Amino acid sequence: MTVVQNLPDGPKIPRLLRLFKFITQPIQYVEDFAKVYGDNFTIWGSEESYFVYFSHPQALEQIFTNASCFESSGGGSPLLELLLGKNSLILLEGDRHQRQRQLLTPPFHGERMRAYGRTIREITQQVTQAWQMGKPFNIRASMQEITMRVILRVVFGVDEGELFQELRQLLTTLLDFMSSPLMSSTFFFGFTQKDYGAWSPWGRIVRLIKKIDQLIYALIAQRCAEPAQNRQDILSLLISARYEDGQPMSDVELRDELMTMLVAGHETTASALTWAFYWIDTLPEVGEKLSKELDTLDDNSEPSSIAKLPYLTAVCQETLRFYPIVLNAFFRRTKNPVEIMGYNLPKATLVVPSIYLAHHREEVYPQSKEFRPERFLERQFSPYEYLPFGGGNRRCIGLAFAQYEMKIVLATILSQFQVSRLSKRPVQPVRRGLTLAAPGGMRMVANKRMCNS
Repeated sequence: MTVVQNLPDGPKIPRLLRLFKFITQPIQYVEDFAKVYGDNFTIWGSEESYFVYFSHPQALEQIFTNASCFESSGGGSPLLELLLGKNSLILLEGDRHQRQRQLLTPPFHGERMRAYGRTIREITQQVTQAWQMGKPFNIRASMQEITMRVILRVVFGVDEGELFQELRQLLTTLLDFMSSPLMSSTFFFGFTQKDYGAWSPWGRIVRLIKKIDQLIYALIAQRCAEPAQNRQDILSLLISARYEDGQPMSDVELRDELMTMLVAGHETTASALTWAFYWIDTLPEVGEKLSKELDTLDDNSEPSSIAKLPYLTAVCQETLRFYPIVLNAFFRRTKNPVEIMGYNLPKATLVVPSIYLAHHREEVYPQSKEFRPERFLERQFSPYEYLPFGGGNRRCIGLAFAQYEMKIVLATILSQFQVSRLSKRPVQPVRRGLTLAAPGGMRMVANKRMCNS
């Protein structure tokens, strides 16, 4: 008989009840357990099925710095495999994951970011030109339009023409449908993950992805057939990139990584921007400080200088701390027995690093339920205290780009407009697929802003 492992204490509740709360009340789900059981707790399922949650910085450091002890649990998700493909960085393990990560990282750093910054500013100006002063609009829809166009231009390298319009329409339809309450349940219930025809949720996704794939493969073929040009879009850079053995990425690998960047970078950044506008309007003192800082810029300010503004950076950091877009970092499965914080976890234990609980530890973030950007000006936080993009070898490779995009979009809009909500009632986050977001119906009004200087 095996020795019983000493797992953290935790609730034993029926799976359906647990899933219902997890889907409908994602924040209360973890907060309620943390109040009763503390930093580390086990959520027991049926028989030997359980998840062990950790949020203490010491535990997160042990998890993130010992990658060889774990494998990602993403590969078991039929929806992620259907959407992203089996070659997605998110679903790869071990050496293949590391090899792909090395190839994908360079386009998101260095000199190219400057060119991306000008593109982001230009797209933001184009979208906001459609705003009618004093007339309500859906802030989330505007942010999604900006982030979709940015991805199509920066990642896919398309910004006009029939292919652009088709891709934009199909991708928007797919992502909106996947984020609907109906589809949120599909992530968690296996019986819904079957194609029952075009009218079934799964069937609709299958058919949308098939149409999108045809366009993406046509785009790859078109780009490969072009003479070598000094193109800076990420697709072109990946086509010319080579593994250590001199081999290029296959068309299927390219397709899977394009879809991964789209899914990881569109919804998430749009949600973060929507929350930022919410907080800036809710707390006038934050808006005033930000306005004063933005007034130090002029029309010729380079995006790189915008990205260095300290208070703007702090507002973005606090936005991602307060309601992280993804509540948990990637689940890890132990390859062998592992000890974390004195607990002996057996092989095949699912370990859940909780980003939300880590971001609301009172000893790290006093008055954690207050939105206070100044905390990021007063001290630096370790990667085990502040981790909106996950951690370790699974940390999002697009984190620098996402933060950069947030800052450029916010600075471009707030330099020109005063943006305020119609209803001043506080809002609570809702689930959108696998992410946490502000309610989709939040409406705001924009008016031309007068410079304070």
